[in-house]
Amino acid sequence: MSLGYAEKLSYREDIGNVGMSELFDPPHILQAKIEELAKFIEESKHLVAFTGAGISTSCGIPDFRGPTGIWTLQRQGKPLPKADMPFHRAMPGLTHMALAELEKAGILKFVISQNIDGLHLRSGIPREKLAELHGNSFREICSSCGKEYVRDFEVETIGMKETGRHCSDLNCGGKLKDTVLDWEDALPPKEMIPAEKHCKMADLIICLGTSLQITPACNLPLKSVRGGGKLVIINLQPTPKDKKAALLIHAQVDKVIAGVMQFLNYKIPPFVRVDCIQVSLSYPSKKKRYAKWKLRISSIHGNKAALPFIKSVEASFPDRPRVKSAFLTDQPFKLQRETLRSKPFRVFLKLNFGNGCDCSSVELDYPIDFQDSTEYFEHGKGNVIESLRNRALEDATCGHISPIQRKQISDTKGTYTEYAIVTSLVRHEYMALEPKSLISNGTIEKRGIESIEVEAEDLGKRMKLES
Repeated sequence: MSLGYAEKLSYREDIGNVGMSELFDPPHILQAKIEELAKFIEESKHLVAFTGAGISTSCGIPDFRGPTGIWTLQRQGKPLPKADMPFHRAMPGLTHMALAELEKAGILKFVISQNIDGLHLRSGIPREKLAELHGNSFREICSSCGKEYVRDFEVETIGMKETGRHCSDLNCGGKLKDTVLDWEDALPPKEMIPAEKHCKMADLIICLGTSLQITPACNLPLKSVRGGGKLVIINLQPTPKDKKAALLIHAQVDKVIAGVMQFLNYKIPPFVRVDCIQVSLSYPSKKKRYAKWKLRISSIHGNKAALPFIKSVEASFPDRPRVKSAFLTDQPFKLQRETLRSKPFRVFLKLNFGNGCDCSSVELDYPIDFQDSTEYFEHGKGNVIESLRNRALEDATCGHISPIQRKQISDTKGTYTEYAIVTSLVRHEYMALEPKSLISNGTIEKRGIESIEVEAEDLGKRMKLES
């Protein structure tokens, strides 16, 4: 993600400090800070999370300013890192899912993100409780009516340019634009206004994995401090706002959040990825003995949209052994055959998945009968996806598939059927913490407190030297 994004950005000389040394709190100091943060969260009335690239590195997405970050390596003239998986297959990590659980529990009131990876939306954070300040690589917006479209493929442009697609609202049809900002673009009011509002309301803002160098976004958390709220910064490198923090934690974000969730007695939910496809069947209206029909497997976002998670499709005909099988590798996947109209039959489709999916394929039995009285249905997308997720969790497997709706193709004979498929299942395990707690009933235990204060003072001195 950051690889492609960095290449698309216009050139800018001043990109702030990069490649600073990483700092790590000693284990027992980290333990005490984790418990202190958990106490802050328990006492908060309006908690806001402010996130940066550091929460997505565990998802296989490189950061920008770390020792091996994109901009750091560019400055050093070194080769850029290779992404662990295709960007469109990146899935929410432990921190994303923990935040989603805290939001669901009513503890986390709002999320402000500088990331463009779309992982907060995938994790389950409601759109109305999320400000994506710098945009979302998977989100388009209509320039006329403002309707948003979240895609399963990366939008081709950045800088709020036209993407070549149009609004699907029949009363609009406006041109769609990407939502990712370039350097010179101002933060959109739709994101900035609620972000400012919640920062002013917040009694606790937790900054997670951000260098807090990009303006004006980096100044938002200070609005809480000015109103008497607490600021917590969790980052491996120093930030310009460290002196404003009530609590400063130098550790991997996932490790800190895992510890906090343990102390708060909240489970980190697994992530179940559900992708959708559309299978359309068309055939001539004239009722001749033989029918030339076409089967198409494509994206639900339109015939010209990519279907990135499917690598190939194998089609066979168990009821009609004389009909030639097919191996389809080009998108959109199209199959055309001529068969006897009077005898219904089945097409056996094997959908082979690409890199980043947890299962290699799924099998779909598709009936063809050329009857005008084809059954049409609509089960409700949300209900189908929830049912699939539950099945995946019960079985601890992916590959489940279910139809969502079937409708008639307009102006011709045939139908299109939308399917939902579980393509990945990720469980997040708690990271190991210190076995002995340093906090008892909300207060740090007296024994050992002097050594903690001494080491904290030494840590502060080291920070000054390294920064």
